[in-house]
Amino acid sequence: MVKEYQYKVINDVIRSRRSVFPAQFSDKKIEKEVIDQILENANWAPNHGHTEPWRFFVFSGEGLKQLGEAQSKIYKEVTSEEDFDKNKFEKLLHKPNMASHVIAIAMKRGDNPKIPEIEEIEAVACAVQNIYLTATAYGVGGYWGSGGITYMEEAKELFGLGEDDKVLGFFYLGYPKEGLELEGKRKPIQEKVTWIE
Repeated sequence: MVKEYQYKVINDVIRSRRSVFPAQFSDKKIEKEVIDQILENANWAPNHGHTEPWRFFVFSGEGLKQLGEAQSKIYKEVTSEEDFDKNKFEKLLHKPNMASHVIAIAMKRGDNPKIPEIEEIEAVACAVQNIYLTATAYGVGGYWGSGGITYMEEAKELFGLGEDDKVLGFFYLGYPKEGLELEGKRKPIQEKVTWIE
């Protein structure tokens, strides 16, 4: 009986996970205990060679303003005058303030050359899925964005990352606005699976 309940819980959490964007967040702040649990569960992701390559930088309160200022400054510094987009600059400056918390996601490259870089990135992605699922279980909305300064080399310095490390995006977290309905859809799994028996 307990196992059947556990199966139902995990199935429901996985199938009800949705990306919830900052414009869909309420003003309610997420309790620190919930953020701590989200990060703890992220830490239990599978990873080859026990390298645990995920690194998280959590911004809240005044830290959100600092993130906005830092990323808009980087964007301005690395963008030519003709390519500079004032709207993008403003979005980078103000978007973090729409969230309760923003987690910058990075991959810290291990020193075992036998483990390919892609496997370190995949391990971080598994940790991010744990963030998604834990947030869903706690009624928290969020999404993993990889725009803005994510793939700019200059962003590494902001997080004290080395040459072989990578910034992999920003996870925005907040409680969804009251009454927000989010519909999910997937094509049938049968279209994506081949059985070899």
